[in-house]
Amino acid sequence: MHLLQILFTVSMVAWFLTEILYKNMLKSGKEDKKDKDKSTLNILWLAIPFSIAASVTVSYMTEFPMAEGSWIFYTGEACILIGIVFRFIIIRSLGKYFTVDVTIKQDHQIKKDGFYRYLRHPSYTFSLLTSLGLGLYLNNWVSLILAFLPPFIAFTYRIKIEEQALIEQFGAEYSEYVEKTKKLIPFIY
Repeated sequence: MHLLQILFTVSMVAWFLTEILYKNMLKSGKEDKKDKDKSTLNILWLAIPFSIAASVTVSYMTEFPMAEGSWIFYTGEACILIGIVFRFIIIRSLGKYFTVDVTIKQDHQIKKDGFYRYLRHPSYTFSLLTSLGLGLYLNNWVSLILAFLPPFIAFTYRIKIEEQALIEQFGAEYSEYVEKTKKLIPFIY
């Protein structure tokens, strides 16, 4: 097994384990307001594992290469690692305000510094970067679509629910923040 394949395997295991840890350790408390979110966590936990399994399976069954040469594998692996590391950093920066379900804490505040100066959902951005990296690493157009599209759709739905809760809680303050920032891609979307 080549070093890059080992790194890919280790990073995929790390991705899976960190997401399980987040899911089990960063749930909202009983006193937190979470009436808006009924299913988005379940949708994400269906979409992301499905996308990983489907994209990897398709990459073994079909050949629709995106590029020749090893640069695509290194680019994909770099995206995976950057996505995992920066998602962890962002989750840590939110501290107690990060939960895996859409939750408003009693003393909740809108974070507007760091990555949040430019993006309203940088944690999702870096999760999607990891999915994009998987698709690139597999070097298969169909795998890229399967790796990226289901999580993107699930996160888009989640963002809708999350932003409804934040507007309901913070009103004009959050609306002004929305006007100054993008959802997922700095300066673009």
